[in-house]
Amino acid sequence: MRFTCRKLFLSATIFFGIGFWTSLEAYGPLGHEIVGAIADERLVGTPTAAKIKALLGGLTLEKAAVIADEIKGWDKNGVDYPRSFHISAGRHIDRQLRDFWRANQPTHDLNFTMPSHHWFHYTDVPIVPPQGYRDGTAGRSRWDIVHMIPFCVQVLQGGVPEQNARKITKPVGLILLAHYVADIHQPLHVGAEYFDAQGRPADPDNDKSALGDEGGNTFTLELSDEPPRRRGIHKKKFHGFWDYDAVNALFPEVPTRLPKKEFQAQIEPLKKELVHEMATHEPKNWRLSPNISLDKYAEIWADEILSIAREAHERLEFRKVKPMVEENRTVAAGEAIEKPAADHELYRAWAAKVVRDELHKAGWRLADLLQKIL
Repeated sequence: MRFTCRKLFLSATIFFGIGFWTSLEAYGPLGHEIVGAIADERLVGTPTAAKIKALLGGLTLEKAAVIADEIKGWDKNGVDYPRSFHISAGRHIDRQLRDFWRANQPTHDLNFTMPSHHWFHYTDVPIVPPQGYRDGTAGRSRWDIVHMIPFCVQVLQGGVPEQNARKITKPVGLILLAHYVADIHQPLHVGAEYFDAQGRPADPDNDKSALGDEGGNTFTLELSDEPPRRRGIHKKKFHGFWDYDAVNALFPEVPTRLPKKEFQAQIEPLKKELVHEMATHEPKNWRLSPNISLDKYAEIWADEILSIAREAHERLEFRKVKPMVEENRTVAAGEAIEKPAADHELYRAWAAKVVRDELHKAGWRLADLLQKIL
């Protein structure tokens, strides 16, 4: 398990009570905003929308969807640091989120009784051999995203009391769900590759010494369509590509290195246009069978995305794989190089199509899930 942040996709902005704009250098939350905004549009004028407004103090799902990543900013100095940001939706939600952070503070110790809120965003199911979430134990935990989505659902339905050990109240549970439903549709938030001592793909359930790539966080990525890197520009991370570049590719007309205000001005109308298109056109294969209980949704979604996570790795060649000590644990690190694809499609173009489809489905699924819960 890793401690590094796993953000899904890009960002425009979110405004907090002290007037803090998130840096556009990272662009992380835009994909989350797209998913939340699709759900907002799907639910407009419904009783569910009114209940969401009441729970979130008027905050939209589009803005709520990025908060689970934004509170990682509290990790450095703690929630009581005088200059830490505050949530603009209201003091009670701000207070509840801070209680949630205190109950789930960052830690590397997997045996610690208090889980890290970072763990809730992902699971590391091995992609080798092909498998589903229930087919093994490596990479899974009781605090991973497959468990936390139904936990939040149960809080919102009243099956788990708001005074639970994780301090997930109904408003916090709704904020987390708006984020986690998008996370579980990001391939590298669900699937990971593991390597043996010789740097070969391995099954960690059979080879206990196998080291994981932490969802691609420990590998650099080189694609065939990239221009030469300028001096001082570091290689991108494999995971970071899926968080940022693959979503940027949905907006090819916007240069990626614009000043943040100019980027915001150009991306916002394009984002609204894309959201409206997605909200008014039904995605393929998004709906689950009506006889499936809500607590099974996350596992089914994880199993669905695993095949894409597998292909996201199979289209690459992994080189110079070696152990690397990160914080207090050892992981696999190396280089991921784009291979010529059998379908002749460039990795970036393929990934952009995947991201578009998954954001589309995630937005409809979030709206559907909230209608069934609320």
